[in-house]
Formats: sequence, C-alpha cells, structure tokens
Amino acid sequence: MIETLQWTTLAICGLVAAARIPSALRGENRSLFGIFALMTLAILLSIQGPYVVIDQAMGGINLANLLLRFVVFGAIFFLGIRVSRGFGADGAYRLITGRSGLLVLLTISAVMVALFLLMDTSGSSAGLVAISAKDGRNFALVEYYGAAGRAYPAFVALALVPPMVRAVQERLPLLVRIAAGLLALGGAAVALTLLFPLIPPALSAVEFIINYSAVLCYVVGLALIWTARVVNRQARSRKTSTET
Repeated sequence: MIETLQWTTLAICGLVAAARIPSALRGENRSLFGIFALMTLAILLSIQGPYVVIDQAMGGINLANLLLRFVVFGAIFFLGIRVSRGFGADGAYRLITGRSGLLVLLTISAVMVALFLLMDTSGSSAGLVAISAKDGRNFALVEYYGAAGRAYPAFVALALVPPMVRAVQERLPLLVRIAAGLLALGGAAVALTLLFPLIPPALSAVEFIINYSAVLCYVVGLALIWTARVVNRQARSRKTSTET
C-alpha cells in the first residue's frame, strides 16, 4: 500500500511538473514549475529504490537524505512565497521571508546538518531506518534529525493555514476556493508531522499517509489555481471577441 502511494504521488507530481514545462519555457510562472519539480524530486528521494541508487552515487553515506531535507525546505519556502503573494496574505509573506522566518530556516538547517554529522551514516538507507537501528545513540540522533527536518515545513505550513481558511470563506471563484481548501488541508497535514514521535511503531504507516497526503493536497491545490487562471483568461478572451 505504501509503495503504491509513493509511486502514485511521484507520478502525479511528475505529470503536473511536465505539464508546466511549455509555460516555463515561455517564461510564464517559472516559480510554479520550480515548486512542482522540487516536489517531484523530493518524492523520488523518499522511495527506497531510487534513493539507494542516488545515494550510492553520492558515496553511500546517506547524503541523499540530507539533500531530500533541503529540497523539501526549498519547495515549502517557494510554495509559501507563491501562495502568500497569490492570496494577498501579507502577514504570512512577511513571516516566511522576513528576518524571523529566515532566522528560523538558518537555525533549523544548521541544527539538522550538525545532527547529521554526529550520526554514523554509512550504508544507504531510505528514511535512515538502518541508521536508527544501529544503536541507541544513532536512534536518538535520527529522531532529533527527523524532528528538525519536519520543523521548518511545519513553520511555513502553519503560517499559510489561516489565510487559506479565510480564502475558502471569501467570494472567490469556485476553483480558487477549492484550491485554498486543499492548501489548508495540506498545511494541516504538515503540521501533524510534528506529532510523529507520539505515533507508536506499529502505526508507522500513518506517517507515510500524512506525508504523501500533504504533498498531494499542495500539488493539486496549486494545479487548480493554475487551472482557474487559464479558465479566467479564456473567459475574458471570449468576452472580448464577442464584444468586438
């Protein structure tokens, strides 16, 4: 089930990113293509097979996992900018891009790198499962490392949830309100990742479901906003041609 969810999410992200290539080549909304591309890469790096191949090419010391964390940070940062500006959420935009937001990003990144360097990371292992199982010290370091990796995405997600909830309640086009609802759900799912340490090992599949549900909500939500713009542009074009 988990593997099916992983590959399905990868396929959806890849297809949406590919659909944005023509527009990106024309110089239209390149940031949106970048977000989809980063999300696609993040999903690829989270799947066992591709992860091992990529990490082995990088030396087999799980640098691919560190790369994954920073890819996620980049994707959520640019998503936060795109969404906050698109919905006029000035408070969220300032929080994410201002001095405090950048300080949070730099601090979490530094802590995460430090924890990674303290671990015995030899032996490619998606999700650092094998690293965590080596001994108690590595288990604790992997837990702290994972918490740091979840902290920044949760910070951005929580900044976006309130304006997305407000957007659902406003008199906006239906597709835009649906998109805002999905973005709010995605943000809520990301925030729930902070509770992962409380989930018993027997229910570890719940973590995968929450993670990939968040990605799907974000990708589909952004795709709907793009679709709404296309529909609106076509409607204006038809109206103009009719008037002339």
